Amino acid sequence: MRIPLASGAWLDYDATWLSPDEADEALSALRDELTWEQREIVLFGRRILQPRFIAWAGDLGYRYSGQTLEPRAFTPTAGRLLARVRVQVGASFNHVLANRYRSGDDSMGLHADDEPELGPDPLVAIVSLGAARRLVVKPRRKEGHERQDLELGHGALLVMGGTCQRHYVHGVPRQAGTKGERISLTFRRLLRAP
Repeated sequence: MRIPLASGAWLDYDATWLSPDEADEALSALRDELTWEQREIVLFGRRILQPRFIAWAGDLGYRYSGQTLEPRAFTPTAGRLLARVRVQVGASFNHVLANRYRSGDDSMGLHADDEPELGPDPLVAIVSLGAARRLVVKPRRKEGHERQDLELGHGALLVMGGTCQRHYVHGVPRQAGTKGERISLTFRRLLRAP
């Protein structure tokens, strides 16, 4: 389903991109295959632990929020999902950042995937596994653009394209009462190392 946004931005959303069995298998395998870390970040001048775990894979290093992620090989399951997302989206993604949310207490603040090594107007694809969580997509400026709240469930695929990273920010807010674990895989194409 295509969701047009303002200023040439758009979202493509498929709530059932993976079957329940495929999603179950991927979630279980990624828990075991990936090397999960909880890193420190600086927020309002204070060093705190990220409110989630991260893992990644790609031939090039990636830098975001003051973190530099060294090159790391794709695991078998992440590699299979990369190949499938490339075909579905028609993009030559070469990096994945995985976020592991233990419960509704874990979150990710509003941000855009607009690092220089992604180039102008990058295409970004998110595969969601596990507990359904809300992804908020809202304009950077309050000039009448609409906000989108999408419930990304087990096996969903969301693609953010056009000028989305230039004009919008996205994030996963805390959701009290959500008990299940969620892993999201964010696929990108890095043009160069940071």
